[in-house]
Amino acid sequence: MPVSHIERSLWEQGYQRIVGVDEAGRGPLAGPVVAGAVILPPFKEFELIQDSKSLTAREREKAFHSIIVNALDWSIGIVDARKIEKINILEASRIAMKEAINGLRIKPDFCLIDALSLSLPFPSLSIIKGDSTCQCIAAASILAKVFRDWLMKKVSLILPFYGFEKHKGYATPLHKKNIKEHGLSPLHRKTFKLL
Repeated sequence: MPVSHIERSLWEQGYQRIVGVDEAGRGPLAGPVVAGAVILPPFKEFELIQDSKSLTAREREKAFHSIIVNALDWSIGIVDARKIEKINILEASRIAMKEAINGLRIKPDFCLIDALSLSLPFPSLSIIKGDSTCQCIAAASILAKVFRDWLMKKVSLILPFYGFEKHKGYATPLHKKNIKEHGLSPLHRKTFKLL
């Protein structure tokens, strides 16, 4: 993905530690919401980094490894299903994003966020469809998606009858069928329309 004019302009203005932030898991019926935060080297383009939705699972995993090796810094934030139910998915997404930003070792000087606004102690910009526009947001999207998928695959070893390794908690016909047959697990978001 080419460096966006937004990222390039910010680097040219003197911002050198631009963090991209995105989340995965707002829509599923089960599991956590996971956010990624990534600071990429200024002006460097990464071929493997694209909007995570446009990549296959294999391509995302390859990009994930490239990001964690080449990024100046990266971090993950997680909010579980119980907390999502208490505070709602929108606020849970914001908390996961802030947790990811706070987990960085390098202090960012600017934040580019996919779609949501955050209250931060440094300048930020919310960009609709930022994961298909800005390289650093796309990188954060890949980190969040791959990490969340790994978590759901691990959970499927403990709760094999829900098929989490296949649908990752999303509302597929298989998932809904398994909920009907086995009831709800501790991972299910009971405030969501499950069936």
